Amino acid sequence: MPPPESATESPTAIPTLRQRRRAVATQEILSAAESHITEHGPAALSLRAVARSLGMTVQALYHYFPSRNDLVTALVTKTYDDLADAVQAAVDAAPYGATSGDAPPYGEPPYGTAVPRLVVATEGYRRWGITHPERFQLLYGTPLRDYQAPVDGPTTQANRRMSAIFERELFGDFTTAQLASADIRGLSPSFRAHLESLPRDALRDLPPPATALLLSAWGQMHGLVVLEVFGHTAFLGEHQAEVFRTVMLDMYEGIRARIPAPAPEADTATPPD
Repeated sequence: MPPPESATESPTAIPTLRQRRRAVATQEILSAAESHITEHGPAALSLRAVARSLGMTVQALYHYFPSRNDLVTALVTKTYDDLADAVQAAVDAAPYGATSGDAPPYGEPPYGTAVPRLVVATEGYRRWGITHPERFQLLYGTPLRDYQAPVDGPTTQANRRMSAIFERELFGDFTTAQLASADIRGLSPSFRAHLESLPRDALRDLPPPATALLLSAWGQMHGLVVLEVFGHTAFLGEHQAEVFRTVMLDMYEGIRARIPAPAPEADTATPPD
């Protein structure tokens, strides 16, 4: 007797024609929704308008996204992924010691060619944000009315992927013992306990002092980008990139200065007679 059908299926089975058509249609809907957000802003997202731009009915769109929340979740997930891709591409294109592509070298230390990869990553984040302001606002602007992201769902996973890039570039060359011994002012016992209680997969098993440093770095980087995306630093003109790099370099150097050097290895050699 032949084995059950499920036992004969290959784990890498080619998608069926129906599945391929559905994937294409889903991507077309997401692209149309992104275009609608770019033109009208996230708050104006309308399933009816998206369907109309594709020549389909809202009822037909519901076959792919049963609700507005489902479409928003897919959009937010894709936007996080696109932002993470941009950050990773910036790092890949500019290894440690290379000049970031966002701003020219300024000729004077520390603005010469030696740009740490963490700073390159932050500039990739900034560049994507100011290039796609409406999609950036979908992630970090006013929350969409009546939308609640699924708990620990695809949007959370996509955000964690991006966070992991910054964590790696900021702390990748330190040991857990060094990170646990970082000098953090004002880290109260209750806050330390709260950081220790966070899900381990949320912040990659970082010790509480390192988690606090990562949150500080995130706040400084993200705050500057938000100010620029929303036009609050326009008075700086063409110098916005230079100001951003200056702050990021200072942040990078300040954080790493708080992490102690590795402990010297004990001399295990046999002492002379």
